[in-house]
Amino acid sequence: MSTETEPKQLLHLVFGGELENPAGLTFRDLDKLDIVGIFPNYATAYVAWKSKAQATVDNAHMRYFIVHMHRLLDPHTQA
Repeated sequence: MSTETEPKQLLHLVFGGELENPAGLTFRDLDKLDIVGIFPNYATAYVAWKSKAQATVDNAHMRYFIVHMHRLLDPHTQA
């Protein structure tokens, strides 16, 4: 149970994988997607995303993304 002093939980998913084409969004192998994790806010998701993105900077086909899960769960969310 949450209290009013806790910030609102806005879930974010960080994941990535190798793309067929660096300009596209089609992954080479869905079985090899790297699910980094689900985070309680954008700030912590961004830290995880940045770490993974920087670690794979030498592979032009590798991309990591942040998905705003809270927007999928509650489309009326403003944040």
